[in-house]
Amino acid sequence: MTLAPPVSLARYRFTARMHDPVRLPDYAGSLLRGQFGAALRGVACMTRQPTCGGCPLQVTCPYTRIFEALPPPAHALQKFSAIPNAYVIEPPAIHQPDHPAAQRPDLQAGDPLEFHMVLAGDALGQLALVVFAWQRALAQGLTKSRSRAELQSVDWIDAQGIAHPIWQHTAPVLVEHPAHLTLAATQPIQAISLQIHTPMRLQHQGSPLRPLQLSPRALVAAVARRVALVLEFHARQTDWGQAVPEAVRHTEVVTDQRQLHWFDWVRYSSRQQQEMTLGGVLGQWTLHGPSEALTAIWPWLWLGQWLHVGKNASMGMGGYTLQAQVTPSFNLKTQP
Repeated sequence: MTLAPPVSLARYRFTARMHDPVRLPDYAGSLLRGQFGAALRGVACMTRQPTCGGCPLQVTCPYTRIFEALPPPAHALQKFSAIPNAYVIEPPAIHQPDHPAAQRPDLQAGDPLEFHMVLAGDALGQLALVVFAWQRALAQGLTKSRSRAELQSVDWIDAQGIAHPIWQHTAPVLVEHPAHLTLAATQPIQAISLQIHTPMRLQHQGSPLRPLQLSPRALVAAVARRVALVLEFHARQTDWGQAVPEAVRHTEVVTDQRQLHWFDWVRYSSRQQQEMTLGGVLGQWTLHGPSEALTAIWPWLWLGQWLHVGKNASMGMGGYTLQAQVTPSFNLKTQP
């Protein structure tokens, strides 16, 4: 399957400067999502009702359309109780002593804070509101210490990983940019390697799959389903959903090698008023098999670099990058 027309997905880098010292959690995805959601509701809500349920503007409100997507009342395939949201927040890298690129957990006044956000479909048309909400969230302060920060710049990151400035706090007008992805044709693929850098928590019947329980089928099925649902509900691109069974079928001839370990992290749920332990796998996962099969599942895994996969993908879990071996002597690297 080819990516035509272009897919409505874009990644943005947000760079802020701390006004106050702050200690970030080891994994800041939950923190950033909570701060952003509260700020977005604050700037988007017109009725000021305490909850969104029953609001006459719920269907059209930018807050629900971006942050709390409503399932359709009816669907040709099944009844949905929930659908994926149109965003992914990518926090600073998990703090580990042997990870030189990770954001230090202790930031001082004047230090930079950098994170990314992926938007899909209609949410791309709300980028100005998203930027404003981040300004508000950072100004109101992070963590229980309410450590303030100021948003300095926003960059669009293209498919090659090149940053293009589109907003500066000194000139707060968005620059036009091609907010979409087009997958270039590749040579026949011999192997695909995923470098998983945030906890990937695939589940079966509500239970997480540990490293020895994972399979290429579980991975491709989860990625393909998420990609298809996001593109259908937020970008109205329905052809992907029809191709999911074929993508999963190709995994029947795919084998794999895993260098994975389990990583647990603790987050505080403001909704449940308690700490929760979540975890997933980190490390390298390599798929082998016939070139036809690997080439067929490549577009799904490639898009998964933007949309992530598994539980809590919207807060950045299940993030990975790909490398495809296309000949014995040539590797194709991707930098989403």
